[in-house]
Amino acid sequence: MVELLIALLIWTLFHTLMAAVDAKDWFRRTFGERAYRGLYRLLYNVIAGWTLLPILYLLITRAPDGALWSVPMPFRLVNYTLQFIGALGALAALWQTDVWRFLGLRQLVRYVRGEADPEPPSPFISTGTYRLVRHPIYFFGLLVLWANAVMSWTVFIVSLWAAVYFLAGSLHEEQRLLAEFGDAYRIYQARVPRLLPLPRPSDQSPVVGK
Repeated sequence: MVELLIALLIWTLFHTLMAAVDAKDWFRRTFGERAYRGLYRLLYNVIAGWTLLPILYLLITRAPDGALWSVPMPFRLVNYTLQFIGALGALAALWQTDVWRFLGLRQLVRYVRGEADPEPPSPFISTGTYRLVRHPIYFFGLLVLWANAVMSWTVFIVSLWAAVYFLAGSLHEEQRLLAEFGDAYRIYQARVPRLLPLPRPSDQSPVVGK
C-alpha cells in the first residue's frame, strides 16, 4: 500500500509540474516557441505514461487486499456492461478530441516537416460525447474504475485519487478553455454538466458545429 501511495504521489507531482505555467515558460525560453508547440505535448505524455507504469504494475501484481464490496453473479454483469460502456465512451471521446493531437504526434509531425506553427488550432467541440459532459474522457474513465464488481482497497484508493485529480484537472482545463473560446464556452458550461451527466436545461443544441 505504501508503494502505491508513493507511486501516485510521484505521478501527481510530475504531471502537475509539467502542466504548470512556469514549466511551460521555462521550456519556451530554453528551446523556443516553435519547439514548445511542436514537442511539449508529446514530452508531457511520455513522462505521464512513464510515471504511470509503476501504478499499473502495482495494480496488476499485488494480491487483493480485501474487498470493500463484491457484486455476485448475475448482477455482476451490470458492472461489466458499465465498464464496457466506459471503455468505448473513453475511446470515442479521445478519437473525437483528435487522438493524434492529444498524444502530441500531430504536432511532432508538423515540427519535423518544418512548419512554422507545429500546433494546429484546437477546435471547440460540443457535439457527440461532449453533449453528455464537458469532460467525457474523465467521466468514462471514472466509470471504468468505479464500476468494478470487486472493489479492493488498492483499486478504491486509485479510483478515489483519479476522481480528485480529474476534478482538479477539469478546473485547470476550463480556465484555458474560457480564455480561448470566451462566451461560447460560458454558454456551453451553462448547458452541459462538468463530469457527471446530470439533468440540465432542455436546450442541448451544439454551441458550434465541430
